[in-house]
Amino acid sequence: MRAVVQNDKSRASRRVSRASRATTVLAVAALAAGCAQAEDQSVRGAPGQQAPPARAVDGAAKAREARAALAAAAKRWKLDKVPLTAPAPPAKKPEIEAREGFEVDGQEEDGLPPVFTTVPTKEKVVFLTIDDGAEKDPAFLRMMSELKIPYTVFLTDEEIKDDYGYFKKMQARGITLNNHTLSHPYLPGLSYEDQKREICGMQDVMEKHYGKRPALFRPPYGNYNRDTLRAAKSCGIEYAPIWSEEVYVDHWEYREWDQDLHPGDIVLTHFRGTDDWDGTMTDMVRRFLDRITADGYAVARLEDYL
Repeated sequence: MRAVVQNDKSRASRRVSRASRATTVLAVAALAAGCAQAEDQSVRGAPGQQAPPARAVDGAAKAREARAALAAAAKRWKLDKVPLTAPAPPAKKPEIEAREGFEVDGQEEDGLPPVFTTVPTKEKVVFLTIDDGAEKDPAFLRMMSELKIPYTVFLTDEEIKDDYGYFKKMQARGITLNNHTLSHPYLPGLSYEDQKREICGMQDVMEKHYGKRPALFRPPYGNYNRDTLRAAKSCGIEYAPIWSEEVYVDHWEYREWDQDLHPGDIVLTHFRGTDDWDGTMTDMVRRFLDRITADGYAVARLEDYL
């Protein structure tokens, strides 16, 4: 009789143990569910999908904001369309050589700065370059900054010495300031020493006011000879880009026979206003951007390809 009682007690003990374990499992499950509900539920995927990381969502939101801001700027500056964005700079820079027919004696042997009008690329990009510095329009700075348009500047001391600060603001916006001589002379008409004085003297001005001696130099009027490039090299110049097209406030001028744009073309314009043009710098930029955007081109930064 004692054995039967002991067996009954043993079975009862096992039932209590199983019940205890079941209660523990349920408690753990409930706790896990509570923790899951407590987690951030601001981003959820559809059934069967994984929610994107918060950083990806933030990046997409910022990209949308940037596109919206650019569209608003294009409307504000009365462009026909939103300017196209240039592709990422090439990982491998193209080889820059003197354009055929633009070489001078000793070009390769002496390692002289190449004169070129187009950068070798298959991308539909052009490069906007602006010369001298006579007009100092604050609206131009705002327009280019709001539209995120890169450009490269070639400065003449005679034109900028009344307001070095204007171009300091430009430099602070990431624009590269380059050499266009002290006084904008016809260089081939000068001796080697006088050419060197014009070019190296402007290097000194640039270093004094902007903290850097440029690697790019544009000869005034696009005119040069062997002495020009020898002098430029002695002053630390590596490249001498000129241009393939020139844009004014009311028309374009072309170097090539087909009167058209090409991938990698360098476009020239000047710091001019209503004293010289029938319009302003912002009018010129509007004409330039409307034309290239309609043709499927974006503006790229020249220095990114050199």
